[in-house]
Amino acid sequence: MATLADSPIAFETLAHPAPTPANERAARIAEPGFGTVFTDHMVSIDWDEVHGWHNAKVGPLEAIPLHPASSVLHYAQEIFEGLKAYRLDDGTMALFRPEENARRFNASAQRLAMPELPEDLFVEAVRRAVAADKDWFPPVDGGSLYIRPFMFATEHFLGVRPAKNYKFLVICSPAGNYFKSGAPAVSVWVSDYTRAAPGGTGAAKCGGNYAASLVPTKEAFALHHDQTVFLDAAEHKWIEELGGMNLFFVFDDGTMITPPLSGTILPGITRDSLITLAREEGLAVREERYSIDQWQADAASGHLVETFACGTAAVVTPVGTVAGREHNFTIGTGGPGQLTGRLKQRLVDIQRGKAADPHGWVMKLD
Repeated sequence: MATLADSPIAFETLAHPAPTPANERAARIAEPGFGTVFTDHMVSIDWDEVHGWHNAKVGPLEAIPLHPASSVLHYAQEIFEGLKAYRLDDGTMALFRPEENARRFNASAQRLAMPELPEDLFVEAVRRAVAADKDWFPPVDGGSLYIRPFMFATEHFLGVRPAKNYKFLVICSPAGNYFKSGAPAVSVWVSDYTRAAPGGTGAAKCGGNYAASLVPTKEAFALHHDQTVFLDAAEHKWIEELGGMNLFFVFDDGTMITPPLSGTILPGITRDSLITLAREEGLAVREERYSIDQWQADAASGHLVETFACGTAAVVTPVGTVAGREHNFTIGTGGPGQLTGRLKQRLVDIQRGKAADPHGWVMKLD
């Protein structure tokens, strides 16, 4: 199990004047879906050039007052993370590799000229958010408490430069399944749009990357697909990632490919965990470029037997069919593959404390 260092600053806890009644909370978490139900509390920490990180609080979830000239509204200095809290069989709550989220958060902060948050302070803020609202854990199969830490510029001015004031917040949302369709595998649309370019912000988890993906995602939905797959900006042939998930390709010779971390895709924590687990299964995992044309050819020949996407929200999701203006093919039988299911089960069992944790990925909170 991972451990947690003492927080570098003290937190103030504010009493909630009107917490959600237990019966109403139970109704909300009975079928929470994903990202639409929110808990009672949030954690907030401020930063400025004089005081650094200060004013750490656990208090009621509430609206954030912002000046109309706040920098985030005009120049998009905003980053975020996503992770989950799980309930173990002994009733305690646990996080999965939160220190990796803290490191990625700071990498995003560096890219967007924002202050870095000490890793132990990031983890402590997450821990306190979960502790405040652990009663919101949903009683559904595969349920979790989705945690959204984020930071944005609050200084109000009009001028293109890094802001001098920021706010860090953590909010929580009871979560069920990410995909609503219930299909055994998802269908993806090959987009003509580009998500990120070399030298850009593709490796940062910032709102602008996701805003740029909304038009192609809307297009995919309109064509009755579940997600969009993006190709590289330079040649428009190399597969990069889905709108919010990394991709893996499994072959009949016991090898697996995932696109490399070349600065244009997000370095997923689930991605990194699955590479480790796959290698422990004896698979030769290669991080290398893989083209859309080769994907179609390998699916047609049977050399490619499985494709899956992965990320914190959806965990591991089989990809069954691929469509685009120049591509249309099915992977295997169009359903979930055996290795996909096995890797997902191994990962979920570790996250939920049902299997050994040799890598120290799980951090118990209670």
